[in-house]
Amino acid sequence: MPIPGTPTPSRDELIEHLVRTRIAGDVATPRENNLSHYRALANGDRYYWFGLEFGDRWADEQDVLAVMAERVGVDDDPAHRAGQDTIDPELTVAGLERMAARLRKAAEDGQRVLLATGHPGGLLDVHRATAAALRAAGCEIVVIPEDLGTVEGRVVQFADVAVVERGASLWHTHSGDPMRAILFALAEDGRPLPDLVVADHGWAGAAAQHGVDAVGYADCNDPALFVAEAEGTLQVAVPLDDHVHSPRYYDPMTAYLLSEAGLYEG
Repeated sequence: MPIPGTPTPSRDELIEHLVRTRIAGDVATPRENNLSHYRALANGDRYYWFGLEFGDRWADEQDVLAVMAERVGVDDDPAHRAGQDTIDPELTVAGLERMAARLRKAAEDGQRVLLATGHPGGLLDVHRATAAALRAAGCEIVVIPEDLGTVEGRVVQFADVAVVERGASLWHTHSGDPMRAILFALAEDGRPLPDLVVADHGWAGAAAQHGVDAVGYADCNDPALFVAEAEGTLQVAVPLDDHVHSPRYYDPMTAYLLSEAGLYEG
């Protein structure tokens, strides 16, 4: 469950909270940063592909901008080159509700679920609380194989959430390599792949590219997961600012998500 005592907000209360804490609404990520990342994806920079494969299907950055305007709520005007940009809080909540439906199915079917984050400074506890709720509902939380690593560091599990650890610190990463390392190691061990991955960044993208059901969170300057959702590779991408002032700001959002999934009463 989320932090004990966190009440479940109504939909309107959650929207107000998201805007007030800048998880959505007028977010901190500037417009010029958003556009530079959309351009990088269109130009084939795999750092911004998040473990996905797009070929030449998104070579026009205006097509990427159109997806982001539709699915995230950024300004759709290509002439808006600098300054403030936005995430539509209605789209954030709609994404949470779609994710909740998939979590509900996982719980009802007792599925194997793997949770992971490339943004531990912001989203670790969101995933940790989701893992705890799914486990309590009868899901198997996948335990990752030991002795895994990538060029960025060791792939470990902390509070039931897979992360990259480097120099005794949890590491921020966009890479899909850690998820690929887990999936390949599970297969080598003769263990089944997850039925569902709940993640963000390249962890979610690489799982979806591998054919595993995946849902995830992404910021307005991280277009890959939204493009993958538009193509049908990723099941759900929830738009939000993935590192706001306090990780506790995500608690009402997590309570809403798990309540919608039938996994939390608060």
